[in-house]
Amino acid sequence: MTEISVSALRRDLPFGARIRSTTRTALADPEVRRQILDLFEARGIIVFENVEPTTQMHVAISDVFGPLKEHPNPAVARVDKDSLPGVIDMHTKAGESGIVELDGRRMSAWIPWHFDHCYNDQLNRAGVLRAIEIAPQGGLTGFADGIQLYEALSPALRSRIERQNIIYKMDVIYSNMRFGKPKGLLEISEKPSARAVNEAAKHTPRAIHPAVWTRRSGEKVLHVSPWMAQGIEGQENDQGDALLEAVCQEIAEKSLAYHHQWQLTDMLIWDNWRMLHSVTGMNPSHSRRMQRTTIKGDYGLGRFEDGGRRAPVLEMTV
Repeated sequence: MTEISVSALRRDLPFGARIRSTTRTALADPEVRRQILDLFEARGIIVFENVEPTTQMHVAISDVFGPLKEHPNPAVARVDKDSLPGVIDMHTKAGESGIVELDGRRMSAWIPWHFDHCYNDQLNRAGVLRAIEIAPQGGLTGFADGIQLYEALSPALRSRIERQNIIYKMDVIYSNMRFGKPKGLLEISEKPSARAVNEAAKHTPRAIHPAVWTRRSGEKVLHVSPWMAQGIEGQENDQGDALLEAVCQEIAEKSLAYHHQWQLTDMLIWDNWRMLHSVTGMNPSHSRRMQRTTIKGDYGLGRFEDGGRRAPVLEMTV
């Protein structure tokens, strides 16, 4: 059997692992694949270090975890939707729009805490990310563990949010963000694709997901995406909004976050049913380019509001 080298992501974290120098040949070994899947289920994030920096390796790692899924919004850029379905391209170019100001500093490539596809009735299983171009400073990808967040949440808030459902709608314009918005955040200029992304999603009904859910292994997960949250189902009023805002603020304050400093030979997978992620900003004069595959799957707990049906834009899966 092929051996894999596994270590902790960081010694003080209750989540995450590193696998070093694996190959496409090793990933074809059924026993290696089983070990990696077990590690992923237990730890929530795996960083693959010192791997072949190619799209073929990106897809090979992704294949360990399941079939690929197309991104549900056609306005999101693809690498090559014909020969490489499911690989999306996220390119922040130097000097382009998409600038925010936070704590008096202007930044590009900033993204708040969220889980992917919260605006859909089905949640993808995972994302596999790689860096194509790295900024000299900033542009780190942050991760927060929903299991740790559930335990860290104040008991009073936990008891109030535990059985609630959260409503989401795709809206990537930061000035529209309602919950968990950092104090003093200003959107200086929208991302170039923001209006097209919102337009493509405007006829899709709002999605609903539980604020807390229980894994098969028994742990409870606080799984609230501050970005794109619209309110609490049945409590879209001042009281409900105050509760959701308090939870989102505690997510920012109490997470034992890990921020990944990218190397071009890194690839990283995270559990989208468990983890939140974000991106720290960077100097707008720098460029950053990332590519991501999306692993198909669903935890079966989401739905569209009022029995709404999935729009054709959300049917694109492979």
